[in-house]
Amino acid sequence: MPKLRGEAFWRETLRSAHYVVAPMVDQSELAWRLLSRRHGAQLCYTPMLHAQVFLRDANYRRENLYGEACPEDRPLIVQFCANDPEVFVQAALLAQDYCDAIDLNLGCPQMIAKRGHYGAFLQEEWDLLQRMILLANEKLSVPITCKIRVFPEIDRTVKYAQMLEKAGCQLLTVHGRTKEQKGPLAGVASWEHIQAVRKAVSIPVFANGNIQCLSDVEECIRKTGVHGVMSAEGNLHNPALFEGRNPLVWEMAEEYLEIVQKHPCPLSYVRAHLFKLWHHTLQVYQQLREELAKVKTLEGIVDVNRELKLRCQEEIANQKEGEKPKEGLPFFHWICQPYIRPGPKERCRKNGASGTEKGVRGKRALEEEEDGNSELLSKNKQKKKLRNPNKSFDPSLKPKYAKCDQCGNPKGNKCVFNMCRGCCKKRAFKETADCPGQCCPCKSPSKRLICRVTDYFLRPNMKNPFHGKTVKEQRKAQCLAGGERPGGPWPHRSLRVPHRSPWGPRRSPWGPRRSPRVPHRSALVLRRSPRVPHRSPRVPHRSPWVPHRRALVPLRSPRVPRCDAAGMNLTELGPAATSLGQRISVSCVNLFHRFIFSERVLFK
Repeated sequence: MPKLRGEAFWRETLRSAHYVVAPMVDQSELAWRLLSRRHGAQLCYTPMLHAQVFLRDANYRRENLYGEACPEDRPLIVQFCANDPEVFVQAALLAQDYCDAIDLNLGCPQMIAKRGHYGAFLQEEWDLLQRMILLANEKLSVPITCKIRVFPEIDRTVKYAQMLEKAGCQLLTVHGRTKEQKGPLAGVASWEHIQAVRKAVSIPVFANGNIQCLSDVEECIRKTGVHGVMSAEGNLHNPALFEGRNPLVWEMAEEYLEIVQKHPCPLSYVRAHLFKLWHHTLQVYQQLREELAKVKTLEGIVDVNRELKLRCQEEIANQKEGEKPKEGLPFFHWICQPYIRPGPKERCRKNGASGTEKGVRGKRALEEEEDGNSELLSKNKQKKKLRNPNKSFDPSLKPKYAKCDQCGNPKGNKCVFNMCRGCCKKRAFKETADCPGQCCPCKSPSKRLICRVTDYFLRPNMKNPFHGKTVKEQRKAQCLAGGERPGGPWPHRSLRVPHRSPWGPRRSPWGPRRSPRVPHRSALVLRRSPRVPHRSPRVPHRSPWVPHRRALVPLRSPRVPRCDAAGMNLTELGPAATSLGQRISVSCVNLFHRFIFSERVLFK
């Protein structure tokens, strides 16, 4: 079946949807989508999914999409945030069989989107967006849609929308606010921008912003001419918004909790929804608000909801005739109704009336703290200020740290590689190098000494591709190169006591071959074995039942070759080192000679 586009996609696949539930992180899960569909919603979006995490994590896919597959939950659009074309397309390919379209999030204005470089902070990168949508339109079997925010200028917003349409976007959702309009600074969405975009493009357009009740939906469609209207906060406070009614809060809460029992979701999602539904009532019953915040089980949430219902019913029974709602609400607090977010001036006036300090905000900063112009403090910073009155939050007074060359974290002040501790440690182990500034050695002390001896004596004369590598790394390197190890396959023996030397005779340089009756590791036997004849007095004898120790072997038996593969007489290293001005004792050379056999380092 060919992929539908534009108007045909909206009419047939989306069934001419006019009422749309917006994608909301941790809020538009399956249970809430089913509740919204029961009360008038015709199309729903999933919460925003992170494309990179969705691609690599099977549990993330199961928890957020695969495990929520439901025939009643269609039509459905899956929304992703991404900034890489390949990652976005690969994640969309995994999701396309569970939805009717894939949406690219270009409207998230939160700080986490700025740090992750996605959402509304891709507005300026038109080339990247074109490549992402072109590739997705080519590879996917379902249409690609976009959700955007507007620029302050209408002309630029129109060109932005036309660019997305040309790249292959089949449906466009326009939020009539800029990326700076968020939280208390949200203000009023611009329907003029949405109207201009609708007239400039030929694909279906959804409007988002200023939707609190059904009359707002009808007015928006009439003024802008859009195909559908999307609601986020209005839907959270009144799931029956698209039905045009305002039900009792406990009716919606009980119905939602019944759906959650059939389609479970994290408890934090349930608690957040009840905080929205009971928002105005919880301003009256503060004690129940605290109980709802502390409850740890779904049964506990049901109990709190039941207690809120009883309190409201008692209040209704004691209500006097002609009594009007308090605090300027259009309805009594036990009725689902929109929440109008106060502006910055109203919030500051409210804080001043309640006795709080001047310039203190209630929930979020009104401006980005990076600018350094904000005089308002969050609740978290207010608590810190109470604990330490001398604490300053001025960004200009914060210490500036040099960043790591690899990951961007603060680098060590004395690191010779200009890296943070984690990256420095990786480099020290990857290369034969030490960082004295951060005390990141490449290996253990004894192996560091061996590496230094090897570097000084052998690296100028030999090209050793396996220097400093473990046996596992040597095997992998040889397999990749297609070569074979001299002397046959790797023996399954201890690295400290090899079965045979790869460069010498079949006899082990440290003693006879073990009897198969003797275990590989045995309990320590202090006496010498009577069955093994005494060897040369220059070579200390080891019992086959005594585990190998790291004792240095002063000199070797003349029966064992004393030269490496390149023909270098290792006993001559001591005088050579002395002549070069290096005070390396013969014991260090013997340690190095022993390391050659024990670690199976090949010198070619």
